Amino acid sequence: MKGCSSLALMRFAGLLDVEGKAASGPDLCLIDVKEATQPLAPRTANAAMPLDNAERVLRGARAMSPHLGERMVAARLLGKSVVARELLPEDLKLDLERVDAAEATKSARFLASVIGKAHARQMDGADRRRWRDELARNHTKSVDAPSWLWTSVVELIAIHERSYLEHCRRYAMEQAA
Repeated sequence: MKGCSSLALMRFAGLLDVEGKAASGPDLCLIDVKEATQPLAPRTANAAMPLDNAERVLRGARAMSPHLGERMVAARLLGKSVVARELLPEDLKLDLERVDAAEATKSARFLASVIGKAHARQMDGADRRRWRDELARNHTKSVDAPSWLWTSVVELIAIHERSYLEHCRRYAMEQAA
């Protein structure tokens, strides 16, 4: 299943012939170009965040996943702020229905470490220690997460899914009208 986060936004896929990319054979590159929109989350007044939406997305991608971020570029296309990136086979989304419990756990640990490190970079040493201590203090033996964090994540997932499906429904109704 694919999402509809790009509905009503400019999005293109392109096939480029990149001179000198491949030592032998075709030097073709598949790219994805997406319109970068205003963030939904508010930013703090003192945050050093680019005003250009594509530059903001690019900075976030480089902080969260440097390998992916280095294959991206912010640009303007048809008067809109866009992000373009090369598509590679390893960019495919995880399909947890096709992996066993051990592989799913390993993937979850890896993804959690990427997110954790990206968030930790936004804190100074004292804040990181306080956050780590808070997580350790509320740790339970039955679930590998503090109960308040588990409950919050489950509630956020439910809110997100409901909002996402409502957005898709409204968009489909507007298109049908």
